[in-house]
Amino acid sequence: MNYTYKTHGTCSRQIDIEMEDDGETIKSVSFTGGCNGNLKGISALVKGKRISEVRPVLCGIKCGFKQTSCPDQLAAALGEIEKKNEK
Repeated sequence: MNYTYKTHGTCSRQIDIEMEDDGETIKSVSFTGGCNGNLKGISALVKGKRISEVRPVLCGIKCGFKQTSCPDQLAAALGEIEKKNEK
């Protein structure tokens, strides 16, 4: 399953997430825009992890004076995926 999330309030513009068939495990994450090295690092760290492991850790992280960050936006995207899976 593939998901695309348009970010809000960050340098990255979009997050593409591929989930395993179980709908809970992250297969891959890629960001469009943003800090290339940092976002590749985040993507590598979350690969193979379950949404329930990743979301609480990334939720609420801020970038400088912004009210959000790329990790926080990834948490928001994963939250949307969780909601879709509940239906």
